[in-house]
Amino acid sequence: MTPGRQVSLNKGTAAQAPLFAKRLRQFVSECWRDRICYLFLAPFLLVFTLFIIIPVCMAGLLSFTSFDGFTLPTFIGFKNYIVLLTQDIVFLKHALPHTFKFALIVGPGGYLLSFLFAWLIHQLPKKMRDYYTLAFYAPSMAGGVALSVVWIATFSGDRVGYLNNFLIDMGWIDLPRVWLQDSRYLLDIMILVSLWISFSVGFLAMLAGLQTVNTELYEAGRIDGIKNRLQEVFYITIPSMKPQMLFSAVMTIVSTLKAGSISVQLTGMAITPQYIGHLISNHIDDYAFIRFQIGYASAVSVVLLVISFFVMRFAYRLFGTKGDV
Repeated sequence: MTPGRQVSLNKGTAAQAPLFAKRLRQFVSECWRDRICYLFLAPFLLVFTLFIIIPVCMAGLLSFTSFDGFTLPTFIGFKNYIVLLTQDIVFLKHALPHTFKFALIVGPGGYLLSFLFAWLIHQLPKKMRDYYTLAFYAPSMAGGVALSVVWIATFSGDRVGYLNNFLIDMGWIDLPRVWLQDSRYLLDIMILVSLWISFSVGFLAMLAGLQTVNTELYEAGRIDGIKNRLQEVFYITIPSMKPQMLFSAVMTIVSTLKAGSISVQLTGMAITPQYIGHLISNHIDDYAFIRFQIGYASAVSVVLLVISFFVMRFAYRLFGTKGDV
């Protein structure tokens, strides 16, 4: 290296150091200036760090180990991921395709139904909206109680079950069918139940977003050539409530990808017959809490996290503003 070039590098380093120090001092001064704001944010940041950031980082680290929860973790590198993507037949043949089928139907289906019924309820007089909103939102609040009382009784495998009793009385079947243990019907029943309880927080967000749309935009749209209600929805309503649509999309993605408990609540078994209701979240529970292969379960969790991330990025691209993407 020539002396002239060395002198220029030293000057560049000397010029960069004060700039970095200046920015650091500016950052510290801004934090001190807004110390009251950070004080109010401290409880949330502490809880978020303890229960979100740290567990996610620990799961990422444990995914590279062999850990049973009792002995010290043993570092094995990418072996868990290699086994998951090449040798885990249950994951490749059942959990992954069932999760994609479940998510592709329940996710967009529940999202569209939430928007449709929120829009229909918004057209009602104000005095009637609260009653219909409660009627649609109640199943999501009931949760496991509704599953055990309504749906398990409906699909009971004896003659007392509502569906079997109805079909036998109509003469469509001769013997009762064990719906929740039959591999031909269980996943479809899970999808049906998930659609029924999909009117949750996202549904309320859409209903609230519809009430924030400026009604003057509809009048301006009619002047500009909008002729029917469908055009109003596409050109005015949806663009005006993109934040609520985005929030509802994120909540739908999260609730859909973690919906493995539905099969457990319906069948009462951690592993469904022939793995027909086996989703990725069930696969995680299987290896973490039944087989105690926590390192491998962490690897499956990381894969599910990556899938969720890319699906959410798509939602941000679809409904997010320029600053959100």
